[in-house]
Amino acid sequence: MTVVPRVGPSGPLPLVVVPGMLCDASLWSGVEFPVGHDVHHLELAKPDIGALAEDLLSSVPGPFVAVGLSLGAVVAFEALRRAPERISGLCVMSANAGAPRPGQYAAWQAWDGLIADGRFADVVEETLPDMFATPPGPSGEDAERYRLMARAVGPAAARAQLAAQATRSDSEDALRTARCPAVVLSGARDALCPPEFHRLIARAVPGAELREVPGAGHLLPWQRPSAVSTALADLLGRVRRSWPPGPS
Repeated sequence: MTVVPRVGPSGPLPLVVVPGMLCDASLWSGVEFPVGHDVHHLELAKPDIGALAEDLLSSVPGPFVAVGLSLGAVVAFEALRRAPERISGLCVMSANAGAPRPGQYAAWQAWDGLIADGRFADVVEETLPDMFATPPGPSGEDAERYRLMARAVGPAAARAQLAAQATRSDSEDALRTARCPAVVLSGARDALCPPEFHRLIARAVPGAELREVPGAGHLLPWQRPSAVSTALADLLGRVRRSWPPGPS
């Protein structure tokens, strides 16, 4: 019988934070991460979910808390599939654990074609409306902030992310392997990943807590940073109270 440690080798568990498509670490700039925990931000620049999950698992030694939004949550789900004993806490938001739908494949291919033709800015504009609460949609300031972040990610990484999206698979079985405290955050006005997606995730993860954030859209760390900060603090408290861990 293997016992899974819930503390890092030298103190509090690190957090590995994974953004969504066309997002970078600036997505989390308003979030107050729990004091005393190292925070590692993962970039999404490989064209395969499995490779990105391996990057996540190799970013820190030993157990950690995984935090992911949208595509970042999908990467966390794949890491959970591969090494559930490494993940001692899980926070996912704005997520879809299902396999890609035909319409999504078609959209990703169309966007990849636009980027290949030098029309990356057009892709950014097409994706922009779904990032924010509907209605009312983004303010001018929010829209420009999203454009700046997407441009920082750049067309090469965006094409890799689109290719990675196409390698996704249904994650429900992986979610059932979780044996750690988990919180699932959902924006009540998220048009891209609506609340019902999150209810499915929370039902699949044993003991997961579901929190719906009123008035919020897809980019929860921007739109409701205090809700994300509170959820992380509460999750780390649950992780601490879960020691010593049960058998895996």
